[in-house]
Amino acid sequence: MKRRKISLSDFRPQLERVERRLFLKQSLSLGALTMLSGCTLKDEDAVDRLLFAMSRFNDAAQAALFNPNKLAPLYSEAEITTPFPFNAYYEEGLAPVIDGARYRLLLSGLIENKRPWSLEELRDLPQVSQITRHVCVEGWSAIGKWGGVPFRVFLERIGADMTARYVGFRCADNYSTSIDMPSALHPQTLLALDFPGLPGETKYGFPVKIRIPTKLGFKNPKFVVEIFVTNDNPGGYWEDKGYNWFSGS
Repeated sequence: MKRRKISLSDFRPQLERVERRLFLKQSLSLGALTMLSGCTLKDEDAVDRLLFAMSRFNDAAQAALFNPNKLAPLYSEAEITTPFPFNAYYEEGLAPVIDGARYRLLLSGLIENKRPWSLEELRDLPQVSQITRHVCVEGWSAIGKWGGVPFRVFLERIGADMTARYVGFRCADNYSTSIDMPSALHPQTLLALDFPGLPGETKYGFPVKIRIPTKLGFKNPKFVVEIFVTNDNPGGYWEDKGYNWFSGS
């Protein structure tokens, strides 16, 4: 009796099921990297729905474990990465260039004083600097120096509702993201006005970036033009594509 030759295609259904199970197992252990495969979530796909639910579970777990008083490591001037890498969802040459003299930071949502702020007014607030590590979801990291206003100080100055759940950001490059209020009030979260790089370079976020060393890089918005406070999760550019929302580093 002639034996039929067995090929890999005979086992394709079983292999696909194993691959999915392994991916599910991996997504549970990767925390902030759960959904970073770039896949599109579809309501009709049961696996995608499960992964999305697991990502939301990870958000809740990370939020519960977050220590609002634990500081990210600090580094020395000698340890700064030069040149500091540029990173965005577009090429470096497409980074917006904003006129600092005409810039106004808009405010909305659960904020008592919603008047826009000029760059000069922001610089009149108390300033600090930090040398911390930027951790990118793509697997690289770099140490940079940022200066600016402690974000908590700014939120207090504008009369933000500190009991609200979220702070959201809209940017000049059409990027958006949002963070939880405890992360916004963390002592190292910074409304950055000074950036890595050479004097006059604007590609790292000028005139305003939100620097959050306790979160992955994509949660650190650049070219911020509007800040809002809300109790409804606003999502964000990558978060709406399935990336883990909390994304602590």
